[in-house]
Amino acid sequence: MKVLFNCHVPFMLAHGGTQVQIEHTKAALNQVGVETDFLEWWNDRQTADVLHHFGSIPVHTIRLAQEKGWKVVNTILLSETANRARSALLLRRVLIRAVMAVPQLRSLMGQWHSLRLCDRVLISLEAEKQILVRSYGVSENRVGKLPLGLKESFLRAGPGSRTGDYLISHGTITLIKRSVELARLAREARVPILFIGKPFAQADDYWKAFRQLVDDQFVRYRPHVGSEPELIHLLQQARGFVLMSRFENWSLAAHEAAACGLPLLLADLPWSRERFGGQVTYFPKGRASAASALRHFYERCPALSAPRVPFHSWREVAEMLRDIYAQMLDSSIPATPGMTAPRQAVR
Repeated sequence: MKVLFNCHVPFMLAHGGTQVQIEHTKAALNQVGVETDFLEWWNDRQTADVLHHFGSIPVHTIRLAQEKGWKVVNTILLSETANRARSALLLRRVLIRAVMAVPQLRSLMGQWHSLRLCDRVLISLEAEKQILVRSYGVSENRVGKLPLGLKESFLRAGPGSRTGDYLISHGTITLIKRSVELARLAREARVPILFIGKPFAQADDYWKAFRQLVDDQFVRYRPHVGSEPELIHLLQQARGFVLMSRFENWSLAAHEAAACGLPLLLADLPWSRERFGGQVTYFPKGRASAASALRHFYERCPALSAPRVPFHSWREVAEMLRDIYAQMLDSSIPATPGMTAPRQAVR
């Protein structure tokens, strides 16, 4: 079995979760005996059994790959869509279904149509699966739920002393993460938050606005920490973890924090409810009470514990993915689109 990975967004232009997912999934697949490589657009002799594309994939790419006898897998993020209000999702569903019912318009719909053509579409959340099936009309047996993994160092970390005087928030400094808004809340609530992460570009106006809020008292900042032991140490020393994103898909950062024994304060959205339920603290709706919620969480942190949720290693994720590939290549194997039970759980 040979799998070619492909992604249209260069890592040097947009670092983040997709890069982590691709790199660690590819490495883990090699460990479990699946030959992988990156698609070489210039190499007309490259062969494969499966094309695994991350992100939106053009219809013609799917058809050309399938004409060569390859299976096509598409991993997508429906982070923004999955976290919309129910009324907005219903309106979107009606619109998509109406357009897709007209054959002449399907080729104009881009990703909506391409999702129906793939042999498998992989997502991480049940909320995303329901959108694929109900809104986009993707056959349920072609949708697979695949979790994101954690590095072994995080799975082994466990709780630390939590003796620091700060909350921690690590991830890209960007509008989606609402880093500026959270920094302003930190100063208003007089709660120290250590931000760890890089912007997509130093010239970004949002990044400049964030930098102006750094006061080394309530808004503390460190650039991206490249050393896993150092990041784990900073997490284990923090009182708690906070994330106020506009939307998320799985949030590796939140799971890393939970693996290090931290209580979580999150935006109240479908992704966070699906992953953590009632085991974490949520920001209330509306900014008026957000500062008081942040202060209250900070004061209660010593008495709070990390959510007890399942974790997966990247190797376990690769084993699930290997089974999905095998099932596609051997139609006699029944489809099992749901994720399997994890072997790792918070201690």
